[in-house]
Amino acid sequence: MRNILIIGAGKSASYLIKYFLEKSHSENLHITVGDINLESAQKLVGTHENASAIELDVFNQESRQAAIKEAAIVVSMLPARFHIEVARDCVSFGKNMVTASYISDEMRALDDAVKEKGLVFMNEIGVDPGIDHMSAMEVIDRIRDNGGKMILFESFTGGLVAPESDTNLWNYKFTWNPRNVVLAGQGGAAKFIQEGTYKYIPYNRLFRRTEFLNVEGYGRFEAYANRDSLKYRSVYGLDDVLTLYRGTIRRVGFSRAWQMFVILGMTDDSYIMENSAEMSYRDFVNSFLPYSPTDSVELKMRHNLKIDQDDTLWEKLLELDLFNPNKKVGLKDATPAQILQKILMDSWTLAPEDKDMIVMYHKFGYEKEGEKYQIDSKMVILGEDQTYTAMSKTVGLPVAIATIKILNGEITTPGVQLPITKEVYRPILDELETFGIKFIEKKVPYFGYNHDTIV
Repeated sequence: MRNILIIGAGKSASYLIKYFLEKSHSENLHITVGDINLESAQKLVGTHENASAIELDVFNQESRQAAIKEAAIVVSMLPARFHIEVARDCVSFGKNMVTASYISDEMRALDDAVKEKGLVFMNEIGVDPGIDHMSAMEVIDRIRDNGGKMILFESFTGGLVAPESDTNLWNYKFTWNPRNVVLAGQGGAAKFIQEGTYKYIPYNRLFRRTEFLNVEGYGRFEAYANRDSLKYRSVYGLDDVLTLYRGTIRRVGFSRAWQMFVILGMTDDSYIMENSAEMSYRDFVNSFLPYSPTDSVELKMRHNLKIDQDDTLWEKLLELDLFNPNKKVGLKDATPAQILQKILMDSWTLAPEDKDMIVMYHKFGYEKEGEKYQIDSKMVILGEDQTYTAMSKTVGLPVAIATIKILNGEITTPGVQLPITKEVYRPILDELETFGIKFIEKKVPYFGYNHDTIV
């Protein structure tokens, strides 16, 4: 039997492993799931005859290499920074590799060695990055093949809570790594190009520069800019495009409210707060406000943020129980961002019955025979439950499908790569449609960039 080694048994691995198990007989597969927490791995494979769980610490070289040697192909579902340990072993032992993560500089540096051995290292094959690349390139290539010239490309993705589980004033719950949500947008200005002009949004203004989106059947959304929309310009072959913008989707009103935390400095992850473990939630808030011998924390907060008591922004803050003097942070040597994450997790953790939702929206503007046209392409996926979430489905299935196609010699071009070629995206998108992961396209009048919201 052909052994597929999956390293990492986190939330995004459920659909991935389900797919492999269902294919195990027809594809002659044995699935080995390795995780530092053996119980997590065992839970995902159950008692299936073609699967086994092993305890695997990625930093234990001996056990890691022993597992990789036995594999026909390796799937790394580890946090992105840990892939490189696996990747180097895959080069050494001549194993193909698949990850859902962005290609790091360290991974890219292996490209020559990977090509020399004729290996396929497929990266960025989850949802975002992943489905966004494939669905975008499918339309971009079609436009070009039909004689069109791309002049605008916008792409938006959001991991959100499903409408029936949307039960708080923020219209948001954590459906993936909470830390990434709290730190979103930090590390430099967002940059993109609009009508031929380069634009930059510093972090302190990021959440006040949003674009509005409408998705039929699901209502209105907003999107704020990703940190670097230009990194895929050459990759997509869009060096001459006039507008290129990538953003993150939230429900309308979220970004304006999140800006309050940015203004106060609560998302800062660069320093440790004194005596954080014993600090109450109220103490945490008060730490960022001016001293007053008479004014309450609530009054200082409203004054500092310039919001009224009847403002919906204030209601959102109250809903988080931020001013509770009896709730302790309980985190030793914590940064403001870590404390804020702890507070938000009290309110934004999915309940057992909650479901998540993935929304993706592309805009393609192009010119053909002197006329300008636009195609809008939208996808909405709802989760089934807390195990088979929309996030795990849209991350895990592309990874799984790519793995089988590499294993079967249907994807053969060697190198460290992402899924932007027809050899890769066409068969994967076709199979994803059988699982209900598909885009609805609509031709709309070309309006160019949305000048009303981002300037």
